[in-house]
Amino acid sequence: MFLITLLATLIYPRLLLLLPVVLAVGLLLVRFWVKRKSARKFPNTFTIGFFHPYCNAGGGGERVLWTAIRALQIKYGPKITCVIYTGDLNVNGQDILHRAEQRFNIVLPHPVDFIFLKKRKFVEAKMYPHFTLLCQSLGSLIIGFEALFSFVPDLFCDSMGYAFTLPLFRYLGGCQVSCYVHYPTISTDMISLITDQTATYNNSASISSNPVLSRLKLIYYNIFAWIYSLVGRCSSVVMVNSSWTYGHISSLWKVSSTKIVYPPCDVTEFLKIPLQRDCKIHSIISIGQFRPEKDHPLQIKSFAKFLSQVPEKSHSLYKLQLVGSCRDSEDTKRVSELKELALILGVSHYVDFHLNVSFSDLKQLLSEAEIGLHTMWNEHFGIGKNFFVFIQASL
Repeated sequence: MFLITLLATLIYPRLLLLLPVVLAVGLLLVRFWVKRKSARKFPNTFTIGFFHPYCNAGGGGERVLWTAIRALQIKYGPKITCVIYTGDLNVNGQDILHRAEQRFNIVLPHPVDFIFLKKRKFVEAKMYPHFTLLCQSLGSLIIGFEALFSFVPDLFCDSMGYAFTLPLFRYLGGCQVSCYVHYPTISTDMISLITDQTATYNNSASISSNPVLSRLKLIYYNIFAWIYSLVGRCSSVVMVNSSWTYGHISSLWKVSSTKIVYPPCDVTEFLKIPLQRDCKIHSIISIGQFRPEKDHPLQIKSFAKFLSQVPEKSHSLYKLQLVGSCRDSEDTKRVSELKELALILGVSHYVDFHLNVSFSDLKQLLSEAEIGLHTMWNEHFGIGKNFFVFIQASL
């Protein structure tokens, strides 16, 4: 119907006046279809849909997800049904829940339902070497439509930062919309880096050293920030994880109901670590997903510089423990590059990588550590970092 109207307007431009009517009718038909399709799945319960395409990743954002679901289930019990939209096609729901228990020591009191999305590749950075922010956000519309046509909940919550899905579920799905923002997709700090022509992981030296390219990228970032603010305002309730994130999201989205909900840092088990540590090796630990912004190369370079100032016979007394999860092949490749960097700097024998560790293994590593290391610039709320700071202060 839409295509026929579009072709007709090319022949008779006056018919362009009908285009808004056709779009409005199309919107109502789609909204009616998706609501009717979803109503048959859970007819006697209030459904909450969590949009979290990487729910099996094992990072801080996933700890927030499982803690939130557990809290809701404890409070409301069988009155609600939690549905998770995920792109983890290589595992089943029970495997995901088992990993959450193993990784975070979190057990859900009630079952959850999973909707497996096949188009997650459209939000992966490797798909877009240029204009990555915009392309990933547009890619989230593709996976968002897949989620929308699979199931429309009573309450939709984007818990992973895909703000472009918010208007889909609000206007096409007709459901209540909320979100939890870990880190703004774009911030005034990111724009300042472009303005100052500073080279970072998302602003290559070839662009930062060129005034013309920097100016063009600045225009692009400002346009994207404006679009990001529009889609963000579609959320009725906005939750953020820190005062830093609150400042950026409030200035961009201007949603009055924005609240700070600090991420969970349950240190009960860690406080059981004995005060007296009998460790022959001085362990330096870093906890964080192997993502570009965590700046693991800086950690290895700093460690290599430290060892260069220590007598060579004492090198074996020190270990840098890099602990974190790998979400996909890009993260795995990043770990390989880090290992190669350690080899080049001559410290590979003193740097250990611990990937996707269990909760018990993490506890053991922390019990042996003396120093916590974190190198992300503008860290919003590093759960690993705050774990270590809290534990050290308590001990």
